[in-house]
Amino acid sequence: MATCPPYPTHVHRHTHWWQRAWVRYGALITLLALSGLVILALVREQTGTQGFLVGLGLAVLPVPLLIAAFRWLDRVDPGPWRNLLFCFAWGACAAALIAIVANSFATRWIATATADPASADTLGATVIAPVVEESAKAAAVLLVFLFRRRDFTGIVDGVVVAGVTATGFAFTENILYLGTAFGTDQLTGDSGIASVTAATFFVRVVMSPFAHPLFTVLTGIGFGIAALSTGRHRLRRALLPLAGLLLAMGMHALWNGSAAFGEYGFFAVYAAFMVPSFGLLTWLVIWTRQRELGTVRAELPAYVMAGWLTPAEPYALGSMRARRIARQYARRHAGKEGARAVARYEACATSVAFLRRRGRRGRAGADFAVQERALLDALWHLRDLARPALEHAARATAPPPVPSWAYPYGGTHGAYGTHGAYGLRAASGPHAPQVPYATQAPHYPYVPPYQPYAPPGPHRP
Repeated sequence: MATCPPYPTHVHRHTHWWQRAWVRYGALITLLALSGLVILALVREQTGTQGFLVGLGLAVLPVPLLIAAFRWLDRVDPGPWRNLLFCFAWGACAAALIAIVANSFATRWIATATADPASADTLGATVIAPVVEESAKAAAVLLVFLFRRRDFTGIVDGVVVAGVTATGFAFTENILYLGTAFGTDQLTGDSGIASVTAATFFVRVVMSPFAHPLFTVLTGIGFGIAALSTGRHRLRRALLPLAGLLLAMGMHALWNGSAAFGEYGFFAVYAAFMVPSFGLLTWLVIWTRQRELGTVRAELPAYVMAGWLTPAEPYALGSMRARRIARQYARRHAGKEGARAVARYEACATSVAFLRRRGRRGRAGADFAVQERALLDALWHLRDLARPALEHAARATAPPPVPSWAYPYGGTHGAYGTHGAYGLRAASGPHAPQVPYATQAPHYPYVPPYQPYAPPGPHRP
């Protein structure tokens, strides 16, 4: 009788050299580096060395603020920095190069074909530029959506990826515009507030640093909604990003064409359209961020019942204030290593909550169990440093206890009835201690991971 299977259990598949990760990364870095060198040469040629340096110094001012704003939006489930670096580099180098070359070629071709350079410039700014620039920026969002799918799970991820890409694009474009304005001032002798450089800086950096991010964020929202759709809605997943891209092109065209609406057309479009759109999208993103925190609070109690988390943790992990307090507590008592461990613990717990939500909605991949177990293992290894900090944060941010005299018939019902949070029975009676619900001990025996015959739970393979 054969003692080995009739087929090998592990099949070694030969990997071609172009399929290796270091080859793909090397090709991508080379492409972005070459694009950066070419765009650097083109911008310097148009602005001159002094204009380039002045434009660079002024254009870099809004970049840290915009990056910090998008990073703040992504604090609930932060994506890796390498994705943001790729997006910024793509926007500043590849997308900017595509836009400069394509816009210049199209405008010259239209001017030659129509023998009307003025109309060609207007058509190039209001039609050609929005289509080319938004398509070039959307390419970065598409690449992250396709090749970093685990990091692209919803609307906030789409907003962050698109916004950082557009920030890089606006950075390069501002260098060009500000450097050109400085060259004009050198020719005319203007300086100070009355100079073209000051006016350009005020319009592009002070009044509308969010313009390009606002346009491209619409594309990111389309990809984000597509990421939330199930695999059965393939048509929706294809049409939503396209709809977002078309909206981005339309808003970009309206912004570029505002100068054609008369002397005050720019200010009219800015006040009546751009500012309300910015406010609406900001509200949408913050609302989505709060929903993500609600998802954390709703999904993690299942892991409390299975013994992976303590009862205090879902409450603390579902509050940005509690998370911050936990990191500060860990830094005071365990140094930077403790703060990093708590931050890593928070990220893993958030990821497992989102993974569980996708699994319940039928959007998890075939490797759901593998991903879940890997995240839970990471939580288990970090628990000694993270749990005391999170329990402290839960106590510090929990709602104040309700005094016993508020219940004339005895008992301390609270917001969860006679049971505490997550179905845990709280002590009752006139002499019961008033303990915040997040710190009450569970009534079930604690079940560590890997224990044979463990009760059903999310940690079971």
